[in-house]
Amino acid sequence: MLWQALGLAGGLAAVGALLAIGASGQPTRQGVAGGLASLARRLAYGQLVAPGQPLALTCIRLTALVAGFALLTALCGVLVMAFADAVAARRRQRELLALLAHGDPKVPGALVIDYPAAAAYCLPGIRSQIVVSVGTLDLLAPAELTAVLAHERAHLRARHDLVLIPFTSLRRALPKSRVIAESYRTVALLVEMMADDRALRVRGLLARELATALLRFGTAGSDGAPPGALAAAEGELTARVNRLLAPPPPLPRAAQATVVLAAAVLVATPLLLLVIP
Repeated sequence: MLWQALGLAGGLAAVGALLAIGASGQPTRQGVAGGLASLARRLAYGQLVAPGQPLALTCIRLTALVAGFALLTALCGVLVMAFADAVAARRRQRELLALLAHGDPKVPGALVIDYPAAAAYCLPGIRSQIVVSVGTLDLLAPAELTAVLAHERAHLRARHDLVLIPFTSLRRALPKSRVIAESYRTVALLVEMMADDRALRVRGLLARELATALLRFGTAGSDGAPPGALAAAEGELTARVNRLLAPPPPLPRAAQATVVLAAAVLVATPLLLLVIP
């Protein structure tokens, strides 16, 4: 939640700062939103340069204004493109699975591909699917296989793919940013840990079984998930296994409320700065 709030607040703050520069210089203190409205009215009457203001300063403000709207358009555009690419990748995977995959009584409700390496992943969406390889069936014991399937079902039920889409789009927009890369890696790991936790709610499933399955995947050199999918063996396996075998104490309710409040404040602050005078 905090990572989502940081990403959203950062984008709003960057766009808002440029718009604030562009809307500055209005005759009254109206705030960014009011300044933009006043500027739009002035432009509607063909008055590009405000009375008594240098032309160079007006050009700087208009440049900042255009940059702000361009940044907003770019951020929304990469978000839409990341979602569209994920949907297209899943469609291609489903077409391949229709030709290559088959059912197996060992994994009811999942599809099996005749692939010797260990692989297990899910394809989220309206027609969600769980896919495992023959190598996975040979590698895992029945209880471990049940744990992996529970992990993948947790991904599908919680739609963790939607949590990752904003960070995928930011990574696309700023591919060389170490901060963005680290945020994506961290959120991806947290998503896997969330799926681990939800999987352990299955009756009779032990943390040791899921941890052993992850270790087997790591030792066997499991293949990663195809584009648009979520795999059980993603993220830092050592950190996930250690957490499963020695789970940390649950976060107190007061701390959870603080996290929610902090996330709300992070997002609300740049929004308020846009509307207050």
